[in-house]
Amino acid sequence: MLCALVGNKRVCMQNIFNFLANPSRFRVFSEKSYPYALFMMIILISVGLWYSLFNSPPDYQQGETVRIMYVHVPAAWMAMMVYLSMTIMSLFALVWRHPLADILSKCSAPIGASFTLIALVTGSIWGKPTWGTWWVWDARLTSVFILFLIYMGHITLVRSFEDEYKGARAGAILTLIGAFNLPIIKFSVDWWNTLHQPASVIKLDGPTIHIDMMIPLILMALGFLFFYFSFLLINVQTELNNRKLKKLFIKYFIKNN
Repeated sequence: MLCALVGNKRVCMQNIFNFLANPSRFRVFSEKSYPYALFMMIILISVGLWYSLFNSPPDYQQGETVRIMYVHVPAAWMAMMVYLSMTIMSLFALVWRHPLADILSKCSAPIGASFTLIALVTGSIWGKPTWGTWWVWDARLTSVFILFLIYMGHITLVRSFEDEYKGARAGAILTLIGAFNLPIIKFSVDWWNTLHQPASVIKLDGPTIHIDMMIPLILMALGFLFFYFSFLLINVQTELNNRKLKKLFIKYFIKNN
């Protein structure tokens, strides 16, 4: 049985959902985990950037501009992965009423939006020398831009309600509806004739990218993954503290009025 030691408690996989359902225990978990996640993020991104800039070959067609790929592609992967995690959290919030699911989803949205913006900006920079233009309404580009709008809509919608439960419920419904955009992003280069190149890493018949380019790409992707974990833990702790302070303030206000 897979178990982990968190603080002075032994947590096994069969109890993981009960463990995460308790905000106090999640706070302990995040405080213990954050330094390790931050350390892994710094190491992986540093090594990945060094490998990308100095130890990977230029592309035979694109030359040195291909190095934008080492930021663009992992950011695009994370934009979709974060949204997928939000979709799962939304299901837990709506169906199983998991106490922390709505908080995790709310705290993930700004990080996912940031990854999506990075993917759009770096893609535009990469597209200028490759396609001769900063932007085209290509199926892949347009669907990723729609993903960014969904992220921003989620951030705005959740924070527009005074009742946190209603805001979380509205955000969860929007997230589930927006999840239909994920397969469009993934398969747009296969379904339509687009300028964007087809997948070269995640393919059924295996990656077609050279190993010297694959290594820094994976390192940067793992670094971005730990970036997500690090800032998610910070955001969740901040949200939990804000909600606790809000409850204390309400109790104090009621008691003294």
